[in-house]
Amino acid sequence: MTKIRTLLYSVFLLALTTSAMAGSSMNTAVFAGGCFWGVDAVFKHVKGVKQVVSGYAGGASSDPTYPMVSSGSTGHAESVMITYDPQVVSYSKLLEVFFKVAHDPTQLNRQGPDWGTQYRSAIFYSSPEQRKLALEEIQVLSKEAGKVKPIVTEVSSLSRFYPAESYHQNYLASHMDQPYIVVNDLPKIALLKKSFPELYVQSAKN
Repeated sequence: MTKIRTLLYSVFLLALTTSAMAGSSMNTAVFAGGCFWGVDAVFKHVKGVKQVVSGYAGGASSDPTYPMVSSGSTGHAESVMITYDPQVVSYSKLLEVFFKVAHDPTQLNRQGPDWGTQYRSAIFYSSPEQRKLALEEIQVLSKEAGKVKPIVTEVSSLSRFYPAESYHQNYLASHMDQPYIVVNDLPKIALLKKSFPELYVQSAKN
């Protein structure tokens, strides 16, 4: 890891720690659901979400880079860390958006055109309550009438989250005409607006 990336990670983690120590009312959630560009964009349009950061989680490597993660050799999944106000939107509601809008939880080690464990469906919990709510939501979805495919979402403890390179942050907003974005990600934004109109906000967070 370069000294610059090490410094960026340190600043990022320090900011989260300082926020918690200051008695911040913000909470965080970490989800993985395929390419992080689309998942990131969906949650940036959710009311109560203050920040979304694309990154890597779930692997053994302490030096993840995009080329390494893309090779599938690190064990990491492309993930997003969501900072949100629980007084405005609950963790349970974020789970609903994750499962019903941001990705397809029945696709094993893939998402749409992207294949590999780095694109797996996963929830990385940071508390027993988050784990409980995630497992409950999966149980509910698994029992829904007409559900013919099993939910394959991994539920694991979050050991560490690594922010991705700067060019991946807020990627969709800067590449609205890119074919991959048009085909795979913009429809998710439209689905969020249609399925959760009470949560949808037009102006996305950075």
